[in-house]
Amino acid sequence: MRKTFFISGIIFILTISVTYLAYAWGFFGHKLINKMAVFTLPKELIGFYKANIEFIEEHAVDPDKRRYAVKDEAARHYIDIDRYGDHPFDSVPKYWGRAVDKYTEDTLMAHGIVPWHIDRMLQRLTKAFSNKDYTKILRYSADLGHYIADAHVPLHCTRNYNGQLTNQNGIHAFWESRLPELFSENYDFFIGKAKYISNPVDYTWNIIRASYAAKDSVLLFERMLNDKFPNDRKYAYEQRGATMMKVYAYDYSDEYNKMLNGMVERRMKEAVISIGSFWYTAWVNAGKPDLKGIEKITISEEEKKEIEREDQLWRKGKVLDNSGHSDD
Repeated sequence: MRKTFFISGIIFILTISVTYLAYAWGFFGHKLINKMAVFTLPKELIGFYKANIEFIEEHAVDPDKRRYAVKDEAARHYIDIDRYGDHPFDSVPKYWGRAVDKYTEDTLMAHGIVPWHIDRMLQRLTKAFSNKDYTKILRYSADLGHYIADAHVPLHCTRNYNGQLTNQNGIHAFWESRLPELFSENYDFFIGKAKYISNPVDYTWNIIRASYAAKDSVLLFERMLNDKFPNDRKYAYEQRGATMMKVYAYDYSDEYNKMLNGMVERRMKEAVISIGSFWYTAWVNAGKPDLKGIEKITISEEEKKEIEREDQLWRKGKVLDNSGHSDD
């Protein structure tokens, strides 16, 4: 009986450790990215966003929680672009309607739709600005920031999203969660001001191209490090609240971070400036509504109930893999 209890306890701990690192950029990373994006905004917008920065930061993770409340949510966080052949960027239409005509909506949903969903969220945010619907401005800004950040993750652009095809299971959370948590204090987020994006569709697809181009290095360097690093020093256990959790050891993480030569920081910084630029672009396209003097927004009871419902479903939900993919 004691042995059975002990084994069950170990399994539980390992499950919790997987849960902790189960989302793109991790909750820590998404919140940091959205928060820093606020400081890229021009004077016409920064007052409104700074007054509501706690909401923008805290609700950066809502789309991950929403995967338990909305059937098609998972597909909005990634695109397995390499499922479309050896030259996917020459094959996949940039615009949703054309892509549906060529591949069918079911196929697109099966392989992820993040670039098209970013465009959809931009349109929603633009409409919210036009209507001066301050609650929706905040919610759509937080959501849009999440999807843009996801698009900057190399492993969100490949079917080998967690290294499962190359015996590197766990690399997804390692790259996007563990490394930022350990090293982001040294990241330089002075990255200039948001700029108007004249062609958001092309801009988004350029993000996907850059992420996809980086995925080979993400996988190769970890495989090289694993081959030369003592196996008993690859993992460690850290106390997280009342739970002892299995994580990648500091020395292993530090060595991998050095091999990547700042890649995680660069992708995070690109995500920050991209998010600020999309927010700014939505505001400009909405006719530059005057937001000066608008203070902290009180979320309606209806909106609060919706957020609480998503949070409850998330807490009751099963553990998903790092990117929201289903298993092959």
